[in-house]
Amino acid sequence: MERGPVYIAGLERSGTSLIYALLASHPNLAMTRRTNLWTYFYNQYGDLSQQDNFDRCLGMMMRYKRLVVLQPDFERIRREFWRGEPTYAWLFALIHQHCAERLGKRRWGDKSLNTERYVDQIFANFPTAKIIHMIRDPRDRYASSRARWRNMKGKVGAATAMWLASMRWAERNQQRYPDRYKIVRYEILVAEPEQTLRETCAFIGEDYAPTMVAMDGARKFRDAGGNSSYSRLQPGHISTGSIGRFRKVMSQREIAFMQVFAKRQMAACEYELDRIQLSLRDQLLLYFAEWPINLARLVAWRTREAIQNKVGRTVPARRMVAHAQHLDTNQDSGARVASGSRQNPKPRD
Repeated sequence: MERGPVYIAGLERSGTSLIYALLASHPNLAMTRRTNLWTYFYNQYGDLSQQDNFDRCLGMMMRYKRLVVLQPDFERIRREFWRGEPTYAWLFALIHQHCAERLGKRRWGDKSLNTERYVDQIFANFPTAKIIHMIRDPRDRYASSRARWRNMKGKVGAATAMWLASMRWAERNQQRYPDRYKIVRYEILVAEPEQTLRETCAFIGEDYAPTMVAMDGARKFRDAGGNSSYSRLQPGHISTGSIGRFRKVMSQREIAFMQVFAKRQMAACEYELDRIQLSLRDQLLLYFAEWPINLARLVAWRTREAIQNKVGRTVPARRMVAHAQHLDTNQDSGARVASGSRQNPKPRD
């Protein structure tokens, strides 16, 4: 039976990097991280069967940091591209296949944020692909984002909109592709990693490998502190310590706002609502000050998202280099295929 690629979908701070590190440590899986090929390149350069369009697309890829650090052989890609159907999916597949080949693995996968947006296109091009969508309690996800990025403070409205959009995609995609799309809750993964991995391996058609929990296939992630935004963990340790941590990070007013707008979806994921008790002062602040601001940010995020879904997303300038050789290419390429780049980490890309 043919085994297609494995994609990891979901929002940042939802456990996507953790499941990536575990899957990258499977003996048959070569996982790349944060390539965002479907987000930044799919359909952005017109019909790739036209040489000029292909050259422009490949030229941008050659300057895209998150591809350059993988040290792809762009000349080989240029040659082999014309041996298959000249599509974006074939171009992406070549990049991933070459990475898997260098690692001596038979199957490839990719962890990129918001892949859930491109599920129809992925399955149309890779009918045997499997997609794993990570979901986390929206309150803990927002609290983790605030711990990781200072500029997230006060943006509970946008964080709520972001989580609701990802949940809508998750529900829609699983209903449409029940045998190819799996939702994994972060809380269950960290509480029961081996059992969750066994179920995930069965879903993607691979035998469970005990070596996965050691995360040797993603040493950079493993050694950098693991699955916590709050403290550095021992290498390879999977912690449940961040579950419910939002109560120490978010105000009661922020929790109340998020729970009102995400109540149904949280219940569907079995996330219990906190009982909120606000003083008269806090009620006035919530309804007459913070509520309108957060609601405006929720609407603004949705509006921006709708526009970007229509016109496409371009590669941020900070992710580009003038020349590929400006990047450090002295590191082990195999390790970087598994570990990905963590330069200048910022949310939402």
